[in-house]
Amino acid sequence: MRKRNLILEDGTVFEGYGFGSENVSKGEIVFNTGMTGYQEVITDPSYCGQFVTMTYPLIGNYGINRDDFETITPFIHGLIVKEYSEQPSNFRNEETIDSFLKANNIPGISGIDTRKLTRIIRKHGTMKAAIVSAEEDIEKTVEELRNTEFPRDQVKKTSTGKPYVVPGRGRRVVLVDFGAKHGILRELTKRDCQITVVPYNYSAEDILRLRPDGIMLTNGPGDPKDVPEAIEMVKGILGKVPIFGICLGHQLLSLACGADTEKMKFGHRGANHPVKDLENDKTYLTSQNHSYAVNPATLKNTELELTQIAINDGTVEGVRHTIYPAFSVQYHPEASPGPEDTNYLFDEFLELMKQQEKKQEVHINA
Repeated sequence: MRKRNLILEDGTVFEGYGFGSENVSKGEIVFNTGMTGYQEVITDPSYCGQFVTMTYPLIGNYGINRDDFETITPFIHGLIVKEYSEQPSNFRNEETIDSFLKANNIPGISGIDTRKLTRIIRKHGTMKAAIVSAEEDIEKTVEELRNTEFPRDQVKKTSTGKPYVVPGRGRRVVLVDFGAKHGILRELTKRDCQITVVPYNYSAEDILRLRPDGIMLTNGPGDPKDVPEAIEMVKGILGKVPIFGICLGHQLLSLACGADTEKMKFGHRGANHPVKDLENDKTYLTSQNHSYAVNPATLKNTELELTQIAINDGTVEGVRHTIYPAFSVQYHPEASPGPEDTNYLFDEFLELMKQQEKKQEVHINA
């Protein structure tokens, strides 16, 4: 096994062994606490530009299969594990995680003390890092990291380039793709929706011209303020069509309504984050992946009401517009990976579209 180093911008060095691609890579280092679902994590576009540290010690033991992809092309810049399995054993296994990373030019590093690394991230927050060969000059790499400014065009990289349709005979939904997971499409197609997927920079005028019954604002990577055109688009559709926002879509809806967002110290990434629903006084386990969150204090001067909060730290997890048919959640109700406690939100979205249609019929008949 070839030796490699993981170098953090604060000068910390972890010695390990490389797998996957031999590329030298830089990225923002984060951690995910999920015990399973590494394939969905690796292929989640919301991790664009990041090194993902898996806190569970053994990764790759059930291999890679054709069913669990969340996008065709993974966008992570590196994978960090304690140990990876060279010989996975599972009836769905089709290739190893090593060969998958090689095929997608993504470097990995194993033999790392991931508990120590996670403590560093929790204490100091997310930071820049590099995966390099063991021969690389450490001081030079640290200096390069400190002077590196990563591009802020992650949404542009992960969004679809052109509109396309996923046929169905039910409600017509326009899905604005900011780096959408396939899980969202799966949940909508299960409900027989006809889905028109459009790029992140589609205008409100062009979206409304499609005559949708509802609009889905998807997850995506990075800072929501880096896509101001999307915020303006949401302002243009608000009140005209029912809206359901997920993760980045939740942040964009909040910004469009006058709230503010802020970067978290190390974010939420895992498959067991407890969320309390303030409307029905129930607690759900959720799958999460985000670096930014809505500032709760800024909701006071908006027409949004707080509907859900994170039990662990009080983060805003859900909002609903008090006048228009629009709501959003910070977590991933489609799971993939994670619990399916909140799948019902897709049914609520369909019900919202149905109610809006009835209101329009009443208005026309009157």
